[in-house]
Amino acid sequence: MARPQGSDAGVTGPRVRAAAERLFARHGYAAVSMRAIASEVGIGAGALYHYTPDKQALLFDMMREHLDALLGAWAEADPGGDPVARLDAWARFHVGFHLDRPEAVVVAYGELRNLAPGNFAVIERLRRRYEAVPEAILRAGAEAGLMRVPDIHLAAMGLIAMLTGVNTWFRAGGRLARGEVERIHARMALASVGARDLREDLVGAEPS
Repeated sequence: MARPQGSDAGVTGPRVRAAAERLFARHGYAAVSMRAIASEVGIGAGALYHYTPDKQALLFDMMREHLDALLGAWAEADPGGDPVARLDAWARFHVGFHLDRPEAVVVAYGELRNLAPGNFAVIERLRRRYEAVPEAILRAGAEAGLMRVPDIHLAAMGLIAMLTGVNTWFRAGGRLARGEVERIHARMALASVGARDLREDLVGAEPS
């Protein structure tokens, strides 16, 4: 089926996904209709189906894109090497990445129950790949005697929950600047697993 005259899939397609993400984050997936998404974009309800087969596809695509971006960004930011330095870097990275994407975070963490089984399986695999990042850091730290971690998976999930929780309260222009929030949360992440501050100047200082 041809697209509506004058439309541009490279422009309207992303606008459709962005509108759906805003509405899902504000009202919840179940409460948002395709007609509401079309209205947000400024196109007719029928025209929306030129850009997506249905609402489920929109939800799945935005979750997958979010997780692909998350994994790709960490692959570039990962300093490698020492597990204490890596945990510090990962905690800062996680807070910063998610603060840049508040609506995507609401959808990615709050709408999993609304995924169709096949789509859920794909997203769950991507989530597990990311959860494996702090798990690997904690395991390396414990094996090196630099961290005390009674249960690797539990500790990793706890750190993700703590760091992602910043999105529920942080507002730009508040008492603490964003960089300070990232730094403090990195310190809390290190302290929560008993990381030895053998490099206090590295752990406590802002990155150059």
